[in-house]
Amino acid sequence: MQVGLKSALSDPYLDVQQRSSQRQLSLAISAVNDARVQNLPLNLCLILDRSGSMNGKPLEKVKAAAVNLIKKLTNRDRISVVAFDHRAKVIIPNQLVSDSSQIERQIDTLVADGGTAIDEGLKLGIKEIAAGKQNTVSQIFLLTDGENEHGDNQRCLKLAQLASEHNITINTLGFGEHWNQDVLEQIADSAGGSLTYIEQPEQAIAEFEKLFTRVQTVGLTNAYLMMELMPEVRLAELKPVAQVSPETVELPTQLEGNYFTVRLGDLMIDRERIILVNLYIYPEEPGHQQIASVQVRYDDPSLGKEALFSEIFPIEVEVQEQYQSKPNSEVQHSVLALAKYRQTQIAEAKLQQGDLTGAATMLQTAAKTALQLGDEQGATVLQTSATRLQAGEELSQGEKKKTRLVSKTILKQ
Repeated sequence: MQVGLKSALSDPYLDVQQRSSQRQLSLAISAVNDARVQNLPLNLCLILDRSGSMNGKPLEKVKAAAVNLIKKLTNRDRISVVAFDHRAKVIIPNQLVSDSSQIERQIDTLVADGGTAIDEGLKLGIKEIAAGKQNTVSQIFLLTDGENEHGDNQRCLKLAQLASEHNITINTLGFGEHWNQDVLEQIADSAGGSLTYIEQPEQAIAEFEKLFTRVQTVGLTNAYLMMELMPEVRLAELKPVAQVSPETVELPTQLEGNYFTVRLGDLMIDRERIILVNLYIYPEEPGHQQIASVQVRYDDPSLGKEALFSEIFPIEVEVQEQYQSKPNSEVQHSVLALAKYRQTQIAEAKLQQGDLTGAATMLQTAAKTALQLGDEQGATVLQTSATRLQAGEELSQGEKKKTRLVSKTILKQ
């Protein structure tokens, strides 16, 4: 397994007459399978909310979705299951999948009762999954339908950061309308996973399957982007690095001088992580000029090796005396995807401040950006929310969640 990296600049040409030029650098990063490696062993932990609000069809559908995943695991995979209400309990200790029917029977015993303490479930789940980390792809599916009423949200975020530091990915699934979208999004973003919205109980099996299909394509783990900037190049000061695919996430950077690192997490075989870096370049003279070098550090579970390094990829521009721009449409697409997300974030901030007119205006702008991306479903959701605010109506919890979701990704047609 190797790292695949494709780079492109918003415009590879610079005008020597301009003292400084801003450029967006797109890096499409993935795992490249050499065809000899089968799916990596999965170390899966399901952390399931069984509080009283999950009673009836919600819990029954979640149990069915969990059992459906168990049936897809092989005897090379590992499973653990933690259930929580206002306390947490290990239902299935971390183990190889040798007797799936017994595991399924244990899941079927879950009953709904009590309050909600997400951090207790997360703490126990991380402990269980850590027992099977070696040479596997470690993934947590954390599902809840409610607020963390008996827990501590800050503790959840600290646990997510701890998981990330130990190469454990957390994917969050919000069930129904009343879960805290900020907390679940931050957990997923911090621990390199994705956020899923299960609006109706009947969607649980399909959404679990989508997420399972995604984690099966992981080829390399614990990846870090390492980038060295030449002296005549600097990062933008505000939010200089973001991921725009498969979902949009602002990425924290560790900067030392002209060298910075960004944690990417898992690299998938059939889906690129597209990273957008905002640069300012100060050209000195005409001709080809290297502005940066890029390398990826990663773990390869198929080889049982950690801290491997990809080749070094140079990033170059051409400084012209007679400047002729050459904009890159794919990079522009990424720039628009990030703009849609940030416009929606501004709209949410205005809504929280009680500025319905300002929020509606920003959502309309985000809807227009979505149309430029060809994201018609996203544009419809954003414009519908804008129209409701313009009419002086409040957005439901479900509408707020859909708005957030379409800002982070492009819905499949």
